[in-house]
Amino acid sequence: QVWLVESGGGLVQPGGSLRLACTLSGTTLEYYHISWFRQAPGKEREKISCISNRGDSTYYADSVKGRFTISRDNAKNTAFLEIHNLKPEDTAIYYCAASMMYYCKEYERRYNYWGEGTQVTVSS
Repeated sequence: QVWLVESGGGLVQPGGSLRLACTLSGTTLEYYHISWFRQAPGKEREKISCISNRGDSTYYADSVKGRFTISRDNAKNTAFLEIHNLKPEDTAIYYCAASMMYYCKEYERRYNYWGEGTQVTVSS
């Protein structure tokens, strides 16, 4: 059985930082490209960052560029999303997804596995 679990979310003040983790169990992370998405209340899901299986290619949405950093540690079967200078508009549920065949796609069915999400709330 294979599953993907996000962790690291929480309540932070504006300007704060978080490090989200995405851990894959039951198979090897190095085979998969990883994407992070987020969905705010009342809004559509947004693709925010991606990293290729070897870590040699990354993508950031304009809305997060310069504040978010994606990385991976294949030995730990975990990918990370570091978030700095958090803003209230970053409040959302953050999801990671793993795809063996496709890099950084929007279509959810291009992904083999999705996590359940972790809540990030930015508020003073």
